Amino acid sequence: MTHAVVDLDEDGRLLVPGTRTPVPEARVAEHLARHLKVPERATDLYVYVHGWQTGAQAAGRAADALIARAVDLARTAPAAYPGLTGRGYRPWCVVVRWPSSSLPSPAGYRRIRDRAHAMSGPGRGQAGFVIGHLLGYLDATRGRPDAPEVLANRSGQYLHLVGHSFGGRFLCEAVQWAAERPAAGPRVLGWSGRTDPARPFTVDSALVFQMAAPRDAFDRLFPQLFRAPERPEGRPARPGAPLRGPLVLTHSRWDRATGFWHLRAEGQPGIGHSGVGTAPVRQFSTTLLATHTPYPKRVLDHPIVNVDAGRVFRGSAAGRRLAPAGAHSDFQHPESAHLLLSLAAYSR
Repeated sequence: MTHAVVDLDEDGRLLVPGTRTPVPEARVAEHLARHLKVPERATDLYVYVHGWQTGAQAAGRAADALIARAVDLARTAPAAYPGLTGRGYRPWCVVVRWPSSSLPSPAGYRRIRDRAHAMSGPGRGQAGFVIGHLLGYLDATRGRPDAPEVLANRSGQYLHLVGHSFGGRFLCEAVQWAAERPAAGPRVLGWSGRTDPARPFTVDSALVFQMAAPRDAFDRLFPQLFRAPERPEGRPARPGAPLRGPLVLTHSRWDRATGFWHLRAEGQPGIGHSGVGTAPVRQFSTTLLATHTPYPKRVLDHPIVNVDAGRVFRGSAAGRRLAPAGAHSDFQHPESAHLLLSLAAYSR
């Protein structure tokens, strides 16, 4: 498949294509509008952000491989994804690339962890600002599934987020950045009737493979990602971010990067190893299913879904003994595409 590319530097600044020249902050929106043209025939738009130890070309190959597997499943087993009947499934992807390479060592992991935080942390880097603008641009230019002149969820283009490792952290920062901005977005019916009229844009699903963040990240680092409950004294709830569908996160006990190293660096294992710990909204836990086993909607229809992928994300036997990261990047499987495609189908 084909994809578009957005490049960021070490400070999270958007780069002019083919150069190391950053785009001025005031011109980010104009630059995206000039260089990214959303294909009209696409049904699903993906923003993919890669993780640790991924070069520029490898990032594109990883996104293409994952989505190509989903396309193949949609073609060979259409009955398993009834939500895709009608307009079909024609994905298009924007790959966000950033400098994530280091020595394959604990010190290298800490270096990229600190860089990712600096690139996307509030008041520091610009990654959240740039990706937030990217998501807003894609939302504004797509054909909207929730347009008032069409039956809900029968037309338009759907917007999905996919991240790996620190890439998931970037996406959470971007959505949180957008949630804190004034909004005039549309009222959109969520998967379980969740509505929020104050949305700068809407995201139909978010999937993060092996997230490199502490287990309490959604309480401590990303408090604006979800709507807060109404206060007892009657004050209005925090409006929350424009996540229309669920945030789904995989974890595997074979992931040494977010297990062994994360434990020593931050005093607790990461989400990619043990799943989300505390969170301000309800969670649901399930396992990564084989391609011949459908995901019931009730399994995925929750604000946070923890998916135990340890049966599949194991790395090679040699890798488990020798590779410092273990199975941290071992997510390129048909089962991963099955999960991705199931989220797209239920977004309809």
